Amino acid sequence: MPVTFKLNGKSTTVDVAADTPLLWVLRDTLNYKGTKFGCGVGQCGACTVQRAGVAVRSCQLKISTLEGADIKTIEGLSADGTHALQKAWEELDVPQCGYCQAGQIMSAASLLDKNPNPSDADIDAAMNGNICRCATYIRIRAGIKRAAEIKRGAGAQPASGGKPEGRPEDAPADGRPRSLFETAR
Repeated sequence: MPVTFKLNGKSTTVDVAADTPLLWVLRDTLNYKGTKFGCGVGQCGACTVQRAGVAVRSCQLKISTLEGADIKTIEGLSADGTHALQKAWEELDVPQCGYCQAGQIMSAASLLDKNPNPSDADIDAAMNGNICRCATYIRIRAGIKRAAEIKRGAGAQPASGGKPEGRPEDAPADGRPRSLFETAR
């Protein structure tokens, strides 16, 4: 079944089975390897891409539903690695193993496009569906905050003056349920 959609700003046509998930079209048909397979059921976030600017799980999107859609992958975020999130990720050494980071960055990009100055709660809510097996959640949050600073032109050095630190016992005890970001640190 031929389907034409916009991928990273360019019109793309693929001819695959209608029920093929976008993840496999990206990886196997189009050779876009940045989007990763994690769980296959939309729970981990490793396969996150943007559809019309909204973070979505590519393992759950059938290609037949994407005629005319606007899809952006990690490869389309910036051709030269100069997106604020990519700069912040490098500056703060956010990833550990790095496997989940494309999905983390794509979710964070959706957040920053909607909210240029997110609070910790905003970040937790937007990122809670993205799992990092290495538990770099504190660094991910710091990276998002740093990217927001970069986007706002808030200077060359991170607000913290360096790499993020933190321990679970440092988290505020306000009685609310802890998000995945909070429980994993």
